[in-house]
Amino acid sequence: MATGGKVDISQLRNLVRQYIDMHLYKTALFWADKAVSLSSGDIQDVYWFAQALFLTGQFQRAAHVLKSRGVVQTTPACRYLAAKCHAECKQWQEAKEILEMEQKESADKDLPAEVCFVGSTKKLESAVCLLKGVVYEAMDNRALATDCYKDALRNDVHCFEAFDLLVSHHMLTDKEERELLVSLPFSEQCMPEEVDLLKFLYESKMKKYCKPVDPKLPPGLESLNDNLDIVAGMAERHFYNCSYHLSHKMTSAVLSSDPYHEACLPIHITCLVELKKTNELFSLGHKLVDNYPHKAVAWYAVGCYYYVIEKYEQARRYFSKATSLERVYGPAWLAFGHAFAAEGEHDQAMTAYFTASKLMPRCHLPLLYIGLEYGKTNNAKLAERFFVQALVLSPDDPFVKQEMGMIAFQNGDYMQAEKYFKEALQKAQITSGEVLSETWETLLSNLGHACRKLGRYQEALRYHKQALVLVPNKASTFSALGFVNSLLGNHHEAIGYFHKALGIQREDTFSVHMLGETLEQLTLEVYTEVKEDNDTSMEMDERSDEESD
Repeated sequence: MATGGKVDISQLRNLVRQYIDMHLYKTALFWADKAVSLSSGDIQDVYWFAQALFLTGQFQRAAHVLKSRGVVQTTPACRYLAAKCHAECKQWQEAKEILEMEQKESADKDLPAEVCFVGSTKKLESAVCLLKGVVYEAMDNRALATDCYKDALRNDVHCFEAFDLLVSHHMLTDKEERELLVSLPFSEQCMPEEVDLLKFLYESKMKKYCKPVDPKLPPGLESLNDNLDIVAGMAERHFYNCSYHLSHKMTSAVLSSDPYHEACLPIHITCLVELKKTNELFSLGHKLVDNYPHKAVAWYAVGCYYYVIEKYEQARRYFSKATSLERVYGPAWLAFGHAFAAEGEHDQAMTAYFTASKLMPRCHLPLLYIGLEYGKTNNAKLAERFFVQALVLSPDDPFVKQEMGMIAFQNGDYMQAEKYFKEALQKAQITSGEVLSETWETLLSNLGHACRKLGRYQEALRYHKQALVLVPNKASTFSALGFVNSLLGNHHEAIGYFHKALGIQREDTFSVHMLGETLEQLTLEVYTEVKEDNDTSMEMDERSDEESD
């Protein structure tokens, strides 16, 4: 290291890089500090000294070193690192000011990019755009943040973090996501054989509730079938298609290989909620809180456990903690609203959903839930307005079409209601691969009611019977079958269905009333038939007497 009493600074610099690679950051910091002194503040040594400070969590000190040495305005890599330090401290305004700082001419302007930054100039520009997007999003300027994330991707198509933020924070509609994918310069920045891989990986992450089937792997990439990220993505798609058992099976397989797979955990937790697997939720929540107490997903899991066991106040407490740790954590905001809605707290539920809508501007789910809450408070006009907005963002979502059908039904427009219900059913059958899950039982029942209102009783019976296949013991379905049969004059069948409905729900007032009405009708018909038979018999007797005379 020393030659004739003089230290070889390049050896010190190599030491710094080696210790950083080995994650011995304090050791790297020690030698980086000495390199700065021995090189009289050479710009590359200042950068790596600040880098070592950053890696040891000394963000304020790292920013101070860069600014006090005057390298922030002269070197893009140093400016990026200084802004990154302020962003880590959530000092968004300071980070923004540094990123928007004008470049000054410097004697070091021709310094090779690899000296101060691992990668090309384009990659540095991409990283700067990404950081700008994070800062703007934190400052609630989502339009500018979206533009910055797009710029980051255009500068470096491999910058997955920018793509993930656009998708996971719902900053683009399905159409906008596809347009972005088409506009990215893959062929300019990738090897030809890499283009298909990158396109497939990005497409598999896009709006999953708009995709009815699993994506097909391009030729030569079949080995990705077992990749945990890909399996988790497919599980999420199955979840949005209401195939909860299949989704749970896939997420369980992923977590058995990688128990803390970040992308898989939220969807696995939500599957456990849908399937009401309280023991698994309890166990997973404890494990996550023990290992990742600073992650939103840990407290989301705990909140979900309390939500499933109907302790909604505790659930809200943990959902609130999850959102305080990660402000743009969509699942927790939606669950927060559900926990209020479950207790009829409509105003608080809508506040949570409105917040979710603001944080996830291109996601239709908060708008759908806001509409549902307005529907519960008998404000059909406002409910319809939000359902229409949700339909604009996700035109193919069967849940939204079902709710639009409900509004039309309440307004007495049964033809329009049937149209929406049938469109929803068609989409549900496509997404479910023609085998419907029990989630769609309500949709089939609604179709039955719409057909009954339109006087198509046989069709109504068919839909109600299909609903009964999905959920076999539901009092309202038996009651509906009884009602349609009574309208058709099938009183014996109607009475049987009303009895079944009352066997499940004894206080079903509609079934009690209709059973009485149907028995009266049946009695009247039997009486009329007996009377007619008697009258006919008497006439025949009289004729017989006359003939004998």
